Amino acid sequence: MTWKSVTELPVEGKRVFVRVDFNVPMKDGSITDDTRIRESLRTIEHLLARDARVILASHLGKAKGSPDPKYSLSPVAKRLGELLKRPVLFAGDCIGDEATSAASALTSGGVLLLENTRFHAGEEKNDAAMSKSLASFADVYVNDAFGTAHRAHASTAGMAVHFQVKGAGFLMAKELSALERAVKDPARPYVCILGGAKISGKIEALEAFAARADVLLVGGGMANHFVRALELGTGSSLVEEAQIPMARRVMDAARERGIQLALPSDFVVTDKFDPPHKTKTVGIASIPDGWSAVDVGPKTIEQFARLMKGAKTIVWNGPMGVFEQEEFSNGTTGVARLVAEATAEGAFSVVGGGESVAAVTKAGLASKISHVSTGGGASLDFLSGKTLPGVKALES
Repeated sequence: MTWKSVTELPVEGKRVFVRVDFNVPMKDGSITDDTRIRESLRTIEHLLARDARVILASHLGKAKGSPDPKYSLSPVAKRLGELLKRPVLFAGDCIGDEATSAASALTSGGVLLLENTRFHAGEEKNDAAMSKSLASFADVYVNDAFGTAHRAHASTAGMAVHFQVKGAGFLMAKELSALERAVKDPARPYVCILGGAKISGKIEALEAFAARADVLLVGGGMANHFVRALELGTGSSLVEEAQIPMARRVMDAARERGIQLALPSDFVVTDKFDPPHKTKTVGIASIPDGWSAVDVGPKTIEQFARLMKGAKTIVWNGPMGVFEQEEFSNGTTGVARLVAEATAEGAFSVVGGGESVAAVTKAGLASKISHVSTGGGASLDFLSGKTLPGVKALES
């Protein structure tokens, strides 16, 4: 890697633009989890200790190119000020006169948070004019938003090209260092666990892991496609019909390379999602018509435990079922325990993806995982061998 860490950059007294990930969960205008804000503190405090003038930018929620009060970063500015124990100025826009004036007036040791970058359509379009406008605020660029590194947006890839002095914040550097360990000559046996509701967003990951891993364990809605590829029924379970041939190709590729690809041996199924409903556990070949697979069963956890025995590197992305409903979360929690146990026995483990991270956190196991990634899509792309635009833009 040819990017520099923030510790290598000359930032003393400079205006430093930091792309952070403040995409925090909100309810009724209040932050319900400030983890992502806390994750940024080390980089911000490092800059403030060197009298830098810190300009922060982030997106929040699903704003679609125009201002939306429910996605304003104003509450984040308040919470950040509380955590830093100093005032955090807030600009009501991320470009334009107000943002320009606020950035120009910032003094050494000051912090400014710009409004949601996705209030402008140019952000997700990686608009050249918006990129140049954002870049005009600062002398140094730091990207500490790993969760958006797989997106070529104006505040990530676009504006970075306008800086000679640029680098990665502490969170970004930590993520890249940990994930590179799982990509570059991983200790073997190498076990990959993939789940989640849909298969379409993880095709490249499946193909990459089928080429690199020693063991590939598949669960969640993704497994339904492989069950169908075996010409077995899946009842009313979620299936993307167009992706069944792809599942067959992944199975063939794994077989050719001698990689052990394992599907759930049993499933928890339900006749309907909304209670009152009936549930039962059935074998892989016995999902009834009209019923949906909503979790993996206990025999699958025993099966996965055997296959993970002795693993030296483990990567997990995606839940084993409808994790949001407590009664269908046992499989996901079971896998979380298996990964933690393997880590305790010497494996290097990486967990990414919101629901997988939520599972290890809820189970009190996050501290027992080698690396819990803050970026689901970004971590999966990196582990798949893809170039992340937000990282590529930091290269000298």
